[in-house]
Amino acid sequence: MIDLYTAPTPNGWKASVTLEELEIPYESKFVNLSKDEQKQEWFLEINPNGRIPAMVDHDAGDLRVFESGAIMIYLAEKAGRLLPTDAAGRAEVLSWLMFQMGGIGPMMGQANVFYRYFPEKLQPAIDRYQNESRRLFEVLEHGLRDKEWLAGDYSIADIANWCWVRTHEWSGVSIEGLENLQGWMQRIRARPGSDRGVKVPFELPKAAQQENVVETAKTIVQR
Repeated sequence: MIDLYTAPTPNGWKASVTLEELEIPYESKFVNLSKDEQKQEWFLEINPNGRIPAMVDHDAGDLRVFESGAIMIYLAEKAGRLLPTDAAGRAEVLSWLMFQMGGIGPMMGQANVFYRYFPEKLQPAIDRYQNESRRLFEVLEHGLRDKEWLAGDYSIADIANWCWVRTHEWSGVSIEGLENLQGWMQRIRARPGSDRGVKVPFELPKAAQQENVVETAKTIVQR
């Protein structure tokens, strides 16, 4: 059995959607970010960086894995799915995964900070991160031309990028005119595993998308 320590955030969804897609048995353990549970000693034993998601695989001798990308790779290798074994296919999937981890996630996260939470409206900072997020969306748009998925077959690369891009409205980033990206988002959203995964550890209330409940919505970007 796997214990997944998580919260309803894009990085948390990366792990839960992967688990649901692979149909690997697990239990979700909600980590209350508003109470800084991720900074408590018991959690730091699992992830010394104090961020979610993190997991413990009890079937592998209580093996711990932290960082969302590492969790996805571990799970894909464990199940033998969603990550090719040939060098070329594996490299393509990992390239798009690292694109999300080094680009989409950090840029959208900063857009959220300055657009939603920062006490002052620093328009140059807002523009910087929203524009860079949009540029990265356009990279995805180009990468999806004439194909359904980013790296050939559906993979952890699609899951990782989708879990962030799906929150574009909260970041204030438009997907207008990105038809390839929009179609790709719809295809992933229609998958049962994706639908289940974004409801772990619970489904965010609609109120979390309203500006007057910032404390609830902060869980969208905190790891």
